[in-house]
Amino acid sequence: QPAPAEPNVLPEQAIRDPFILEFLNLKDEYSESDLEDALLSHLMDFMLELGDDFAFVGRQRRLRIDDSWFRVDLLFFHRRLRCLLLVDLKVGKFGYADAGQMNMYLNYAKEHWTMPGENPPVGLVLCAGKGAGEAHYALTGLPNTIMASEYKVQLPDEKLLTDELIRSQTMLETQLTRGGSLTTEKN
Repeated sequence: QPAPAEPNVLPEQAIRDPFILEFLNLKDEYSESDLEDALLSHLMDFMLELGDDFAFVGRQRRLRIDDSWFRVDLLFFHRRLRCLLLVDLKVGKFGYADAGQMNMYLNYAKEHWTMPGENPPVGLVLCAGKGAGEAHYALTGLPNTIMASEYKVQLPDEKLLTDELIRSQTMLETQLTRGGSLTTEKN
């Protein structure tokens, strides 16, 4: 019997999107292993960006399926969700094949790595970009919880942040003047 996650905490709420990884000081071009090495050499900063409830379990965790070997880039445990979090790092844009790969990893982790009393593992594909439509159709309806989050290696410029704040404020004011509430519903 899995331990209940903290009431009203969903993986989608507990895991950020996007992540700001400016502290890594990556060059303009980098590989997935460069990204992973930078994250691990700045592990404390990365853990703070993830949030308070993550515990580092390992990197390049190997798994064997049939005659093939695979590796999960980063493995964490989330205390409030009471589950493993498998992280797959991508230097490019999220693609539908990434969802299938992560789904396979999660099925394996559920069967072989999850301890008694833990909830099923959650997958996070941390990528440089994602198309909302492709992510939606690739991730909807899967038996495992998989999320795609973007990372930014530098903060957006001040004008972009200002424009987004103004847009959000206008949207909230419009919603309130129409008699709406500030809570949002997820489908």
